[in-house]
Amino acid sequence: MNYELRITNLDKTKRRKILLTLLFVVCSLLSFSQVISEVDTTKIRIGEQINYKINVEADSTALVVFPEGQTFTPLEAVEALKIDTTRKDSKFKLSRIYKLTHFDSGSYTIPRQKIIIGEKPFFTDSLRIDVGTVQVDTTKQKLYDIKPIIEVEKSGGNWWKWLLGILAALALVAFLLWWFIWREKPLTEEEEIALLPPYDRAKLALKKLDESQYLMRSEIKEYYSELTMIIRKYLDEKVYDRSLESTTDELINRLQLLKEGNQFPFKKETLTNLETILKRADLVKFAKSAPDAALIEMDRATIEKEIESVKAVLPEPTEEEKLLDQQYKEEQERKKKRRKIIVTIAISVFLLIATFVGFGIKYGFEYVKDTIIGHESKELLEGEWVESAYGFPPVWIETPKVLKRVSLDSVLTEEAQQNVNLTTFMYGSLLDVFSVTVNNTTLNIPQQQGQEQVEEDNPLFDLFQISEASIKRFEQKGATDIIVKRDQFITPNAAEGIKTYGTLSLKVPNRERTVDAEYVMLLFSNQKNVLQQIIVTWPQDDDYADKVVERILNSIELNPDEPTEENKE
Repeated sequence: MNYELRITNLDKTKRRKILLTLLFVVCSLLSFSQVISEVDTTKIRIGEQINYKINVEADSTALVVFPEGQTFTPLEAVEALKIDTTRKDSKFKLSRIYKLTHFDSGSYTIPRQKIIIGEKPFFTDSLRIDVGTVQVDTTKQKLYDIKPIIEVEKSGGNWWKWLLGILAALALVAFLLWWFIWREKPLTEEEEIALLPPYDRAKLALKKLDESQYLMRSEIKEYYSELTMIIRKYLDEKVYDRSLESTTDELINRLQLLKEGNQFPFKKETLTNLETILKRADLVKFAKSAPDAALIEMDRATIEKEIESVKAVLPEPTEEEKLLDQQYKEEQERKKKRRKIIVTIAISVFLLIATFVGFGIKYGFEYVKDTIIGHESKELLEGEWVESAYGFPPVWIETPKVLKRVSLDSVLTEEAQQNVNLTTFMYGSLLDVFSVTVNNTTLNIPQQQGQEQVEEDNPLFDLFQISEASIKRFEQKGATDIIVKRDQFITPNAAEGIKTYGTLSLKVPNRERTVDAEYVMLLFSNQKNVLQQIIVTWPQDDDYADKVVERILNSIELNPDEPTEENKE
């Protein structure tokens, strides 16, 4: 009885396990059935596109994330169309088409694609795609002569805009300096009066005093102050140079001494009249006396008369005095001109410093300095770059200068020339520190029937050994202290190769010391009988050169089946 019970319990356990297994399988099938992938064709020619479609069935509340970017490698995603959504019962059906292509013949596998529904990942099946070559019937295809090399005129760039801007700025600064400093400005009324002779200034001052409103406003004190100041200024300039700060008694005593010393033959009446008017003016100013209008008119006429008297007794200036006066004027002109030159230089230096500081804050002082003084690597970085293909199969690369073809047939024996096709394109050399070299080596071997891809277990080129041999050639050319590092390198179109890089020291001609430099060497053998090599060297600790090399490396692409003009030649 117990035995039968144990058997019954055991059967129940087995049945439970079987039911759970079946339930898990059904759920898995249901889950995976939510994501389906398909293609419109599995066979294309080079460059043709296929439509890779992903269908997803999910609840209306679930978030669905489709693949983005280049997730279809080795195939290249050309375009991803918008998601198409349709409703099916209580669920949504989402579809998205990706247009894929490839430029190398062979058989490739589209990897599984990851789709996220809600928070759970789902994967599509991998698909195999065959890419065939384009057959060309040479019996029907017309053949043409090789086109001659055409000289391409280099475009001028935008340098003229910068030149116009600089010339406009210089013209503006020059105009402002001329307008505010060098221009002969019209004289003000005060300046014109100051240039008049003392006698003319005194006569003009009397005329302005007559036109004033002092007497009409009964401002007698101000009137006499102005009247006596006119005669004092005239005497200060022509007779006694302390007339302005002297008291009335001091001034009259000094004039009397000059008369007695026969320096100025003043009339006694002149000295008496001057003393009388000056003392009356002192009374008006300090004692606040108020002469009548007739007396005021008489004093004004007396002052004009005595100015004429003083002028009459003044001696004529000697030739020596005239020469000294002329020299004084010339010296003043020189000082004025010298002051303008100093101000112009100071403003120009200030503007240059301000411009340098302003651009330095915005772009960096090192960059501004290199722009003004010049820097070889900076000129390469900011110059007009050239994108071209070199050799066959072509190496597409963008460089700051055109790579020129170099013939190396002289270093090959006749037997080697029959078995090897070697093309080299260069800018600079190892001794120039900055250099770019592209080598294409093709072995002339018969192609085996049905063998379209490189056999990984039996390659014709050992990239590691070739890298070692290239390092030895560096040493033969005088490079020392070579540090070698290696890594994998993949181009944007998924061509894989070996990257050898590091630093070295070069003995550059016409320089007493060695120059530290960096190098990078890329080796590719994506076709069995073809070796492609790219070598770049540049100065160490040069930020501009680092950016140049980074741009060069990011531009490298290999399209082994695309013919170029270099190959035709």
